[in-house]
Amino acid sequence: MTDPSHCEVSWFSALCDDDYEFLGVSDPGLVSSWEHCRDIALTAEAAGFDNILLPSGYALGIDSLAFAAAIAPLLRRMRLLAATRCGEMWPPQLARQFATIDQMLGGRLTINIISSDLPGQTLASAPRYARTVEVMQILRTVLDGQPLDHDGEFYKLKLAPPRIRTVSGRCPPLYFGGLSPDAREAAAKAADVYLMWPDQMPAVREIVADMTARAANHGRTLKFGYRVHVVVRETEAEARAAADRLLSRLDDAEGEAIRNRSLDSQSVGVRRQAELREAASDDGYAEANLWTGIGRARSGCGAAIIGDPDQVLAKLNAYRALGIEAFILSGYPHAAEADLFARHVLPRLDHGPL
Repeated sequence: MTDPSHCEVSWFSALCDDDYEFLGVSDPGLVSSWEHCRDIALTAEAAGFDNILLPSGYALGIDSLAFAAAIAPLLRRMRLLAATRCGEMWPPQLARQFATIDQMLGGRLTINIISSDLPGQTLASAPRYARTVEVMQILRTVLDGQPLDHDGEFYKLKLAPPRIRTVSGRCPPLYFGGLSPDAREAAAKAADVYLMWPDQMPAVREIVADMTARAANHGRTLKFGYRVHVVVRETEAEARAAADRLLSRLDDAEGEAIRNRSLDSQSVGVRRQAELREAASDDGYAEANLWTGIGRARSGCGAAIIGDPDQVLAKLNAYRALGIEAFILSGYPHAAEADLFARHVLPRLDHGPL
C-alpha cells in the first residue's frame, strides 16, 4: 500500500448525457456537447483536481477520444482519464491514438479500459474479459515501444515497434473496473488501477483484500480507485436538502428508463448498486453519509457521499485507510458541485497524480 497521506482526486466530465439540476429531467443547457463538457473540464483544472474522467458510451453523448484530443491543448496541468470501449477498436490503432493524445497532453494521459461488446454483438462474460486482457496486453507492449508478437484467442498480431511514442516512452496507467470473478481476474492480470463503485465499508475492505491476493497470484500489484458522487454543503442539513432536491422532480418510470439505456445495465456491478439501494434505509442511506438515491436515475455508480466538509473528508479518509489511493468524484450539476468540493474539501487533502 502506498503512503495513505497522498491520493489522486479526479472529477468527471459528463460526456454521456449525465448532467442534471434535477435527476431525470433533461435540461438543454446541461446536455453533453463540446462546449458544456469543455467547461466542466476547465472548471476542474482551475479548481485543482488532478485528473478528469472522460466516460464513453456507445449510444450516449460524445466521443471520449475525440474530446480528449480537442481539450488537450487547453489544459496546462490536469491529467485526462480517457475511457475507451475496447471491443470497438483495433488495438494497434487505439495505441496510436493514445500515444498521439499523450503527446498533446505533454505526458498526462491515463486510460480507463471498458470491457465492452462490439455494438450489435454479445460475448459471454468469460470470453469478453479474456479479449479485454488481450487488448490491455497489446496496448502495454506497443505503448512500451516493444515489438509485438501476440498469438491470442482473439488477436494474432506481429508488428515492429511503433514510431510514435508516449512522452514517457511507457504505457500510461490502465484503470479498470468490474465486480464479477471474470472482471476481477482481468484486472489482476493486466490493469494498474482497480476501480470500484460505492459500497459499504466492509465490502470495500473485502474487495481490496481479494484483488490484492488475485494480483499477487499473477506476480503483480494493484492500486485502488473509488468512483463515487458527492454532495457537500456547509452543514449536513443543507447537504441532505440538496440531495433531496436532486430527486424532487424524478419520475420513477423515467429513472428506470435511464438505467436501462446503459449497455452495462445487467452487469454484476450494476446489480450490486441496485442491491445497495434496495437494502438502504427509508431515506436512502446504505451507511453513514452514503446515500443511494442517485442510483434511482443512473446506471453504474449509484451512490453519493453526503455531508458537511468534515463528514465528507472523514468518509474519504476512511476509504483511504482501507487502501483507496484514487477517487473519481462527480456531482450535479457537475461544474457547480466541482466548485463546491474544491472550496470545502479539496484543500484539506494531500493529493496529486498517482
